[in-house]
Amino acid sequence: MWAALRFRLLPAVKLYLLGFKVLLAQLLSKPLRLPVMPRQDGKVAIVTGGGRGIGYEVVRHLARLGAHVIIVEFEKLDLASLQSIHQFAERFKKRDLPLNILVNNAGVMLVPEGRTEDGFEQHFGVNYLGHFLLTWLLLDTLKDSGKSGPVSCVVSVSSSAHSVGKITLNDLNSCQHYSAHAAYCQSKLAQALFSCHLQQEMHRDGSPVVSCAVDPGMVDTALYQHLCTPLRLAQSLIARLFFRTPAEGAATVLSAALSPALNGDLGGGYWANGRREMTSASPFDSQLRLSLWEISLQLLGLQ
Repeated sequence: MWAALRFRLLPAVKLYLLGFKVLLAQLLSKPLRLPVMPRQDGKVAIVTGGGRGIGYEVVRHLARLGAHVIIVEFEKLDLASLQSIHQFAERFKKRDLPLNILVNNAGVMLVPEGRTEDGFEQHFGVNYLGHFLLTWLLLDTLKDSGKSGPVSCVVSVSSSAHSVGKITLNDLNSCQHYSAHAAYCQSKLAQALFSCHLQQEMHRDGSPVVSCAVDPGMVDTALYQHLCTPLRLAQSLIARLFFRTPAEGAATVLSAALSPALNGDLGGGYWANGRREMTSASPFDSQLRLSLWEISLQLLGLQ
């Protein structure tokens, strides 16, 4: 009993301490402002979770710049269903459109224990596997679109929570012990590992696609709705005063999505606070990246 309690409490303590540290850093930093970006006429972008929060702001700015933006919401693409993802990708490809920017933004946080339609733990299934499959199915289109102009870009919206996450390769679905905090952190670490490995694969093949992971910071969105009632009430008050706005959170996402294509830099990297903070995958264990990649392909029936 005590071991199970410790397993539940420790990830929560780590995550909330990290949140306090991030919030303090945000308070001491200047507000983020989106740099001036050139027109994106003729480009096509897909943004998951584009109906609200950070995703909505990303969509709004891309549309202002002239991009053709496809907003992917739950009704059109259920990231908890592999069948729905396959169907969406097929519908998109039938439109014979290019794809220059893919923003893997949608996600869940601290949801109660549950499984997706295909039996995966919800954080792992929605935040990570769903976006892995979506990217994989659209990768050929991204490659083709990058050949005729600026490179295409895949932006995976991760979180600083990845730094306290742990990948348990023999229990990715958190069957042995369930902690919503641990599951969320694992999914965000998995996203960062995926982004790094995808960049390595694209660079090795000489493909005109860059892959970036982004930490938008602590942003005032609906992502915190599953906090327990006392914490949710406190978060609601603190968020209005100290969290970043969705527009500020979107600034880093947009910088990552547009800057590599503008300067021809194939470095990908990890972005936070409006800039690229890590230029390579070196902070992440290469063997862990490869193992997770291969297991994910097997889970998704891609091998």
